[in-house]
Amino acid sequence: MRVGSRRTIGGAAAVVVIGLVGGVALAQGGAQSQPSSPAPLLAEQAFKNIQALKGISAADFMGTMGLMTAALGFDCSECHNAAGTDKVDWAHDTPRKVIARRMVVMVQKINQENFGGRQMVTCWTCHRNRDKPLVTPKIDFIYGAPPVEPDDLVPASVPGLPAANTIIDKYLNAIGGQQKLSTITSITATGTSTGFGGFGGGADVSFYAKAPDKRSWVSKFKAETNRDASVRSFNGTEGWVKTPLTVLGEYQVTGNELDGARLDARLTFPGQLKSTLTNLRTLEPSTIEDTECDVVQGNGPGREFVTLYFDKKSGYLIRTIRYSPSPIGRMPTQTDYADYKDVGNGIKLPTKFTFAWLDGRDAFTLTNVKLNQPIDDKQFGRPTSLVDEPAKRAK
Repeated sequence: MRVGSRRTIGGAAAVVVIGLVGGVALAQGGAQSQPSSPAPLLAEQAFKNIQALKGISAADFMGTMGLMTAALGFDCSECHNAAGTDKVDWAHDTPRKVIARRMVVMVQKINQENFGGRQMVTCWTCHRNRDKPLVTPKIDFIYGAPPVEPDDLVPASVPGLPAANTIIDKYLNAIGGQQKLSTITSITATGTSTGFGGFGGGADVSFYAKAPDKRSWVSKFKAETNRDASVRSFNGTEGWVKTPLTVLGEYQVTGNELDGARLDARLTFPGQLKSTLTNLRTLEPSTIEDTECDVVQGNGPGREFVTLYFDKKSGYLIRTIRYSPSPIGRMPTQTDYADYKDVGNGIKLPTKFTFAWLDGRDAFTLTNVKLNQPIDDKQFGRPTSLVDEPAKRAK
């Protein structure tokens, strides 16, 4: 089955991708870690028969597999026999797995020998959602309108455009102003979520965020779906993901994906935007579904960076794309925001957002959004405890 833009696997279920890997060795977070410095669960600890991608965290490995499937337009079953069934043998080396290993080594060698180790060539460079890269240009393509594909990373502001801080200040003023936004200490909400293509039939959601960098949401599905809850949580130091119908089920987020979770949590509070991102620069304007956007990019606290799209007319932030490194390319995580509403004291926040990563997409609609409510720090802990002990709903 081909995937990419035609994906039919919804939500986190797409994380069953395990190219270059064998059977699951650990399923619940692996080695214990100290709260101040969680020890990464490495890919070779979580899975069997890891060869080309040793030394990265299991969380980054999952994202790397998603990046590989996106580049080739594949899903798990095209590299792993019987993937998606209880008879799958992840450890078995299929011909495509062997080729994939060779391709990873080849790409790393190209970058090392030609670009001083900089990651200038990736799987996507050649494949572009195809298993076999195109080798001949089409005449219609040559004489047609050139596709506009902006670079992921732009090192400096484009001359002649508004300063990044000017664009951000317009956004902050549109949703209440820096002074009011700085008073937000927590956000709670209830709501609903739907996976890509309606996967799971929809879920009831509890959302929590506490400044400066704690965030979680718990999506609980109807009993008749026989589907476990889906959880993402970050407590300021440790992050966790729990997803039904996946290889790891529940795992601790470490490595570059942990930095990404921290950045996402901090950006939940708009008043922290300028203190969270560094080296802010203005990119060329863009258009998202007929909405003209000012575009700003900044570096996060770790190795990640983020591109932000602001509606030129309203000033609202309507999209962020956060990029984290992997051995075969940058891993994008995109969040789209909509339906800004006054949630109190003249502060406007989006009540709809879509969280899309390389292995799935969930759309959320939040209701009963409240600011500065007390939240027990347990709500940002390991997903097992959040699911076993029903989350307290925002009142």
